[in-house]
Amino acid sequence: MKIITWNVNGIRAALGKGLLDFLAAEDADIVCIQETKCQPGQAAVDLPGYEEYWNSAEKKGYSGTAIFAKQKPISVNFHIDAEGHDKEGRAITLEYPDFYMVTNYTPNSQNELARLDYRLQWEAANREYLKKLDAKKPLILCGDLNVAHNEIDLKNPDTNHHNAGFSDEERDAFSQLLACGFTDAYRYLYPDKVEYSWWSYRMRARERNVGWRIDYFVVSDRLAPKVKDCVIRGDVYGSDHCPVILEIDL
Repeated sequence: MKIITWNVNGIRAALGKGLLDFLAAEDADIVCIQETKCQPGQAAVDLPGYEEYWNSAEKKGYSGTAIFAKQKPISVNFHIDAEGHDKEGRAITLEYPDFYMVTNYTPNSQNELARLDYRLQWEAANREYLKKLDAKKPLILCGDLNVAHNEIDLKNPDTNHHNAGFSDEERDAFSQLLACGFTDAYRYLYPDKVEYSWWSYRMRARERNVGWRIDYFVVSDRLAPKVKDCVIRGDVYGSDHCPVILEIDL
């Protein structure tokens, strides 16, 4: 099974930058998109053979997630089953007979960590939600999780120590998630490899490869041995993030 995750930073813009050509060439079983930045009916994604599931933010032009799947799921959930966390379109869960497929677009803590408190509340609620799913059947979580977990996961850890995405609190929240019985699929396969999935648009960051690895596949521990590859496609443009592709034997 092949699964793609990609923060496209606006799906309408991405459609004009080769998104459909890329997806057609990859022919994945499931495609998870973050930061769609659109409301229902504002974007037509021509992917024959795929079921479509969209979760848009109430605020126009903000956040949002989508999943395109070849196999129709048993059920779909557009929430993390926690009051106060259902207005920004940040999660979709598809249930299949043998696993759950979850995509997240984790809240950004913003400049000077202005939204860190909310971010941590969302993390805690989402962690409990994922634990409940995992107790029923294994899951695959993917998306822009907005955190570089360890120093190896960003170019300049020293100067970013207290910035959004690399604060102690956010890194600890990710550690807590893994401790609940989950595995970072990329690090499972490549413990020492240095690659990034996001680059600022400023100061030619992508050209200089001054980036962060903040886009993930996280799997239930019992699925980790089934992971065949996890590839960060830094050669693919169209967003400030690049796609990440999981191949797993399910």
